[in-house]
Amino acid sequence: MVARSNEAKILGVKMGQPWHHLNDLVRQQGIIGLSSNYALYADISNRFVSILGDFSPVLEVYSVDECFLCVDGLQAHWSNWEAMGQAIRRRLVTDVGLPVCVGFAPTKTLAKLANHVAKKQPALHGVCDFTSMSASAFTQLAAGLDVGDVWGIGGRLGEQLRDAGIATIQALRDAPHDWLRTRFGVVLSRLWHELHGVPCIEIEEAPAPKKQIISSRSFGTPVLLFDDLASAVSTYVTRAAEKLRAQASTCETLQVFVMTNAFRPQDPQYSNAVTVPLPNPSNDTRLLVKAALFGLRRIYRERYRYKKAGVVLNGISDAATQRQRSIFPLVGTGERSDNLMSVLDSLNQAFGRDTVCLGAVGSKQTWRMRTERKSPCFTTRWAEIPVVHAR
Repeated sequence: MVARSNEAKILGVKMGQPWHHLNDLVRQQGIIGLSSNYALYADISNRFVSILGDFSPVLEVYSVDECFLCVDGLQAHWSNWEAMGQAIRRRLVTDVGLPVCVGFAPTKTLAKLANHVAKKQPALHGVCDFTSMSASAFTQLAAGLDVGDVWGIGGRLGEQLRDAGIATIQALRDAPHDWLRTRFGVVLSRLWHELHGVPCIEIEEAPAPKKQIISSRSFGTPVLLFDDLASAVSTYVTRAAEKLRAQASTCETLQVFVMTNAFRPQDPQYSNAVTVPLPNPSNDTRLLVKAALFGLRRIYRERYRYKKAGVVLNGISDAATQRQRSIFPLVGTGERSDNLMSVLDSLNQAFGRDTVCLGAVGSKQTWRMRTERKSPCFTTRWAEIPVVHAR
């Protein structure tokens, strides 16, 4: 279980809980479970971002369903920020059917917190505006919020702060800045300033190139044979290489990993990973697949029921810089490699994913995730558009 509705949360469904553990609760409460539909999610996300672009010319896409908008200079267009927030919510529900919450604040950290508060307090009707909140009201609110609710404070740092006597957001705001910086470093220093309304984290209109790319999925059925694992790993490498080329980067190393199902203690358990250095930085799918299969052969063990595999690309840097450093022909680089990969990507973008792929990817792919519960592709396939009959 990777996503839950509010109703499912109330019924006690936990994040990450295996679906088969919920059989009794599903029957009793009529819970509906759906398989992942990444094409649908991507399309809805693109529509989400496009609509938000109508409200501000400057925005940062933070995740598939989160954006930061810069609203400086837009005050004259709205009676107040709550009115703008409600207009955003109405537009997204009307055009996309997507319920959202909106937070307004002078910094990104406070805006994330305002969004969190909007979700947790129904009386706010989905919009929380810290800019119109009095200092005393914000202090009272922050005193009742766990320090772990601050964007950027994970479980481990949260525990360290609580051990130091800082359990709430207000306690963090009240803590001496110099002491915080000395004990916890520059990241917490920035958060302290952001919680006091001083911007330290800028809006990033263009996403920064990723320093690590991971491609991995759980298998729909247990995999025992090397050839099936090789097909899956080759597919994951193909996806990762596409992302690498999309940001005009190369990688220096590739890690491949495999694991069995920890939720089946009756099965023999095994997991392993190996990092394979490339002969030179590259984004050529052919070289990356070759390296991944080289590593897979070294960690594969027979008679295990593998549940998951994946690849991790590391040592990522700008492709043009790497070419400038080299005066000799290298493996998986150069004009011929670039042209071939460009044609490959263009064909797959025009005619559908894996229209053209390496033979190592295979055609049967019995390992793929089960999708018998997948929701229809309402917005991406003509055959699955809902049909309404009127009489």
